[in-house]
Amino acid sequence: MHLGTRLFTWWKGEKVGTDRFGNRYYREKRPRAGLRARRWVIYAGEDEATRVPPEWHAWLHYTTDSPLPEARPHPWVKEHEPNHTGTVAAYRPPGHQFAGGERAAATGDYEPWKPG
Repeated sequence: MHLGTRLFTWWKGEKVGTDRFGNRYYREKRPRAGLRARRWVIYAGEDEATRVPPEWHAWLHYTTDSPLPEARPHPWVKEHEPNHTGTVAAYRPPGHQFAGGERAAATGDYEPWKPG
């Protein structure tokens, strides 16, 4: 966390809560006249926006006035995984240069459209 963020949070922030990932959520103690109170998150560990749960996302974006209760995860819900785009763990479809580079052979059933 940057020094400026730390000072701003200490001076103007009021802690609202913490999520299951350890992220801390704040709002402005005294909102400016005629404007709504700012809301922000201090991430636990790496700044990864995909680690904000839906109930806190709704609060951060002023969809709800108070954070929603944390939902019990269904058995079919997978554990959070960070966005792998641009890393070696990114998905590469069959035929991608980094995944062997061999595409499946064409079937020959393609016929381009030609105007009548």
